[in-house]
Amino acid sequence: MARRLPPLLALRAFEAVGRLGSVRAAGEELAVSHTVVSRHVRNLEQRLGARLLRPAGRGLALTPEGQRYLAQVAQALDLIERATAELSAPRRRTLAIWCAPGVASRRVLPRLPELEALLPEHEITLLPTLARPDFARDEADAEIIYLEAAAPRDGVRAELLSSPRVFPVASAAFRARHADVAAPADLLRLPLIHEESTEQWERWLRRAGVADLPPLRGPRLWHAHLAIEAARLGQGVALANAVLAGEDLAAGGLVEMVPSDIRLGGYYFLSEAARWDEPGLATLRRWLRDLFTTPNGNGA
Repeated sequence: MARRLPPLLALRAFEAVGRLGSVRAAGEELAVSHTVVSRHVRNLEQRLGARLLRPAGRGLALTPEGQRYLAQVAQALDLIERATAELSAPRRRTLAIWCAPGVASRRVLPRLPELEALLPEHEITLLPTLARPDFARDEADAEIIYLEAAAPRDGVRAELLSSPRVFPVASAAFRARHADVAAPADLLRLPLIHEESTEQWERWLRRAGVADLPPLRGPRLWHAHLAIEAARLGQGVALANAVLAGEDLAAGGLVEMVPSDIRLGGYYFLSEAARWDEPGLATLRRWLRDLFTTPNGNGA
């Protein structure tokens, strides 16, 4: 059966007007006159038997029907654009990964050659950052981030890679100097090492049953792997997990200060929902699952 589709030119004109809110701006973007854009939109409305746009001040606004139609048309045009780009792009494409700095340096970087071998057609870009990418603006192809929970985001899909146990660590020498520390409350009299704020320690101590917390003090190092390194150097106690500190724990460079079984969140993989099953992203996701479940990577 033949497809009953409106002309592509009319759909492009409507999408541009709906997105820009102006016939003249749409004409400039499409490199045609505003009268041509208006004619395309009118013909589309006649074909559909529905009003898509209405006057609003000096511009145009979408009707409720227009809003619904625009959302679907824009998605369809995005798919066409992406399919075209995949065919016309050079063989090696960039795969931009925004990643929590500790995971980037301690987990991803040591095994990066494995990923490159799995994705020979991609040029991998790894950006260690705590900033969040805007997928709609193509700032990143994938994100690896530690979150308390992955909040829903339009057009973005998330998968939990690991929810590791979080525990206080220090150097063996530091632990020996404080052999009387036996319970979470005892940690309050020791120098605590923080990331960007005292919030994570406050949450951990409350979950550990410590009530009436005093104001917490100590250096703020912004990144988890820096806090863990400061603990390894004997500067105090930091919160860690096996994803970041597993090798140091196995080698004896760090030890746990008190027994605990507390989880504060997890490592998530995020990418655009529409691109979730693209071969490159699917390969990356499978590789990350293995990365987070290998020894010292599962946070057990």
